[in-house]
Amino acid sequence: MTEQDVADFCLSLPGAREDYKWGGVRVFSIAGNKMFATLNLTAHGLAFKVDDELFLGYVDRPGIHPAPYLARAHWISMRHPYPVSPQELTALLQRSHQLVVSRLPKRVQVGLKL
Repeated sequence: MTEQDVADFCLSLPGAREDYKWGGVRVFSIAGNKMFATLNLTAHGLAFKVDDELFLGYVDRPGIHPAPYLARAHWISMRHPYPVSPQELTALLQRSHQLVVSRLPKRVQVGLKL
């Protein structure tokens, strides 16, 4: 997957929007400001949230690292070309989206769940 494919997929998820922050980082979020993925344009890095219990398993895989500043919230990062298949990457991004949705108030979750 290219970085644009990742961006297009993220924006296809319910309620997703995109902002540019921190000098060249595309931030994908829902409900105003709840991030579920970031795409660094200068370092060609992608970061997103994973399930708490799967975090250590992912960071043990080659090419996948704890995301700087966000590892405590169980975010992982990887560089392009991504060390996972396109199918696995889209599933991970979709799961990241849903993990963030599940932490929103119930009234906001309506229409954002897959």
